[in-house]
Parts: sequence; C-alpha cells; structure tokens
Amino acid sequence: MKTPTHADMIAGNKQAWNQSARFHRQSPAWQRLANHIGRAEFSCLDATLTHCLTEAGVMGCDVIQLGCNNGREVFSLFALGARRVVGVDQSSAFLQQAGELNACSPHPAEFVEADIHQLPATLQGAFDVALITIGVLNWMPDLNAFMQCVASTLRPGGRLVIYETHPFLEMFDPEGADPFSPTDSYFREAPEVSDEAILYEGDATATGAPSYWHIHTLSDILTSLIAGGLRISQFQEFAHSNREEAYDRYEQRAAQLPLCYTLTAVRN
Repeated sequence: MKTPTHADMIAGNKQAWNQSARFHRQSPAWQRLANHIGRAEFSCLDATLTHCLTEAGVMGCDVIQLGCNNGREVFSLFALGARRVVGVDQSSAFLQQAGELNACSPHPAEFVEADIHQLPATLQGAFDVALITIGVLNWMPDLNAFMQCVASTLRPGGRLVIYETHPFLEMFDPEGADPFSPTDSYFREAPEVSDEAILYEGDATATGAPSYWHIHTLSDILTSLIAGGLRISQFQEFAHSNREEAYDRYEQRAAQLPLCYTLTAVRN
C-alpha cells in the first residue's frame, strides 16, 4: 500500500472534515450557537483564552484565525474589540455554516477557503494577531511549513496566540480500560488514521474518507515556531482540559497531568 504524502494527508483531512460537517450541524451545540450568535457581545471563548488574547492585545487590531471551523471563535474576537477578523479553513462545508452564522451576526466577519499552505497573497503580512486553537496543530503533517505560513500572515511585531491541548495528553485514552495508563508513545511519529466521522460532541456511526491526526511533541512545536521566525514571549501550562468532556476525568488529580497550554509568539 502506498504511503500517503503530506499532500495526500492534507487532502484526506479536508474530505473527512467536509463529510463530518453535517453531524456538527445536527448537534445541540449548533442550535445553541445559532440562538446566540446575533448578540453583539457573543463569545464562546473560555476565561483562559480570553485572558491570553487580552494580554496579547486584540483591541483595535486586525486578527486572523487559521483553522476557524464554523467561525464561532472568529465572531468571539469582536467581543474583545478586534477591528477586522478573518477566518481561514479548507473545509467548504464548515465555511458554509460560518456563512449562515455571519448572516445572523452584527459583526462583518470575513471567511476564506484555503489550504493554510497556499494562502492568498492578500493575507500576507496583513494582520496584527493570528490565532490557533484546539486541535489545529494535530491536523498538520509538517509543523515547520505550517508555522512559516502562519508567520507570513503577520506584520512585523505581530503576535501569534496558541491555545492547545497539551501533547502529553495524547498518550492517554480517556475511554480505555485503564484511562490513567499510557497507551501510546509521546514520541509517536506515524499519524493516527481513522475513517470515523470527526466529532467533538455527540455520536455518529458514519465512516468516510480517512483522516490523519499527527502527534507533535512540545519540542516539535517550539522548534517550529523558532524556525518560522517567531519569538516566544509567553508560555503557560494548565491543569484544566479544553478537549471533549471525556478528558475531564484527568482534572483535579492529586498527581495532576498537564492538560493544555497557551503560548504567545512575536514575529521578528
């Protein structure tokens, strides 16, 4: 069997996300989102990310979110005072949902369909702040190439804010027979391949295109930022989970695991 290239995996993930979009739209979370998106002060950001973005400085800024899904976090950035917000995603199906929300929101968000590795020239050097949130890094087969593209969207002195699950958590299966025993290597190199629908809440038994989930160590992430011409200015680890509810079982332990982190980096 042919080993998939990076391009194959990026295309596979795009197809898998497009096929999974309908399940997200059928979830109770979508209805809640649709009911609240019309509020000018709408925000789905938790206190940790809100604080990190406020510290990085969003007020009056041009902001881009890379891997924006249906745009819920894009609209949330206006509540922090962003002047212009652009969301980028390669899934046309999720961007269609973002368009539906945009029609109901009082804020004029912009959405661009593009592979992050092939961004339109109009996005180059056009933003004060770039945002990456939960799960985006794991869909990227080549972190160095990805971070170079992210950095290219920033003006000199622009800030990148990352709010991600801690890669240490990838070692555990919260729904396994023993959720507190490592089931995978922290240094795993091969991606996890799945043909199941991609869901963050709810259940679906559908199968479709294979998706590729890449495990990146913390050193991989930090090194890719440096190689992309970014200077790390803030890094903080947290004991709370920002993933699916199944991961909440790892919170409030006597021997606490690192569950997520925030990171801010500045373009040189």
